Amino acid sequence: MQKDRWVLLRRMESYDPAAMAAVVQEGFELLGRKPNGKVLIKPNVVFANKHYSRHAFTNPDLVGLVADRVRSFPGITDLNIGESGGFAMPTRMLFKESGYYAMGQRVGVPIIDFNEDRYVKVSLARAKFHKTLLCPRLIHDADFKIWMPKLKYHICCEITNALKLNIGSLLHKERMLYHDDRLNEKIVDILEIGYPDIIITDAVTIGHGFESCAKPFHLGLIMISNDPVASDVVAAQILGYKPEQVNHLRIASERGYGSIEPDSVKVLGDIGIAELRQRTSGIVSQFQDMQKLDTRMRFYEGIGPNTHQICYGGCMAAVKGSLGTIDARRPGSLKNAKPGAIVTGIYEGDVDAGGGICLLIGDCTEVKGTIKNAKRVKRMKGCPIGAVKVTGVLPFAFGMPSPMFDRRDVPLMVINTIEKILNKVRHGAF
Repeated sequence: MQKDRWVLLRRMESYDPAAMAAVVQEGFELLGRKPNGKVLIKPNVVFANKHYSRHAFTNPDLVGLVADRVRSFPGITDLNIGESGGFAMPTRMLFKESGYYAMGQRVGVPIIDFNEDRYVKVSLARAKFHKTLLCPRLIHDADFKIWMPKLKYHICCEITNALKLNIGSLLHKERMLYHDDRLNEKIVDILEIGYPDIIITDAVTIGHGFESCAKPFHLGLIMISNDPVASDVVAAQILGYKPEQVNHLRIASERGYGSIEPDSVKVLGDIGIAELRQRTSGIVSQFQDMQKLDTRMRFYEGIGPNTHQICYGGCMAAVKGSLGTIDARRPGSLKNAKPGAIVTGIYEGDVDAGGGICLLIGDCTEVKGTIKNAKRVKRMKGCPIGAVKVTGVLPFAFGMPSPMFDRRDVPLMVINTIEKILNKVRHGAF
């Protein structure tokens, strides 16, 4: 860990190339060392859709500018931009929708889906759950790592910035392992392979609501840091949290990745945390608290059978993700949904379905009480269940328009999945 941890905060009112280039240059000068050898740039491209998800990913112009600057350093032997997008989605489709492939062609840097490339099985010495991990070879072989998150609120992890970005270091075949009430521990597990040398955060436009279909908020900021924990300490405060309230940040500190005391981080730049916090103070990030949604659907969150706490990263996260996508694609879908109830985990008490369907989501879900006013009760099996599977049921159960029948998106999904499989065969990535 670096003892002198700093975060640079620079005003950035728009994605102006010259202004961004100056800040990036300043960040590398503060870092005090130059990229060398094999360099990997990892942005956040968790999801993208030209019609309804345009603010969930790191701005490609900023990423391209960083790539162009890195290439000018002497001693660079290889430079790639790599990412593993949202689970069950072909990342190449997200690269197309977000403009990453176009950016890669423009700056002459390969854009790689980790799932289509080779990987190395590694053992983790400090991890709690991921004792081994299929590490993308671009991460494994990198001499210098540049992490470029998109600053956003998160539906179950409070914030997503430097540490949470590492979920995109996982191949899809391991993405859902421990993605339940162990999610925050899992995030810190991955930090062992995904510890960046520099973090450049896109906070010009930040996201709130469901992070994969984020609603935009203009913050006007670029953050640069030499330490991922320090970066998240500052990011948490900007979004209105005390660092210890962000569980994966607290866990990282407990595992020896550095202090999360605000005074342990040197904050530089031309704008302060207090002013930025004031700007975000009015944001209500939808889906963090399901009880505050404007809908006739009712939500009952129970505890897990072993941990005896709400399984925040499991089935309810899938429900949040599904509803967030549905409502982003067709705004008003939740408000106009039919009444009914969704239950996850072991719920102590009665459930009122309001005259509609009662959905029990997940293998362990049960109601230790009475299910009232239910037209019918249906169980969806899985542990945890994925958002894609949930999306195959929720629209029909509650009378909402389904993304599964989008005449534009479904063919894209099929075509890009086939291309992904062919590319995996070509690279021996099975």
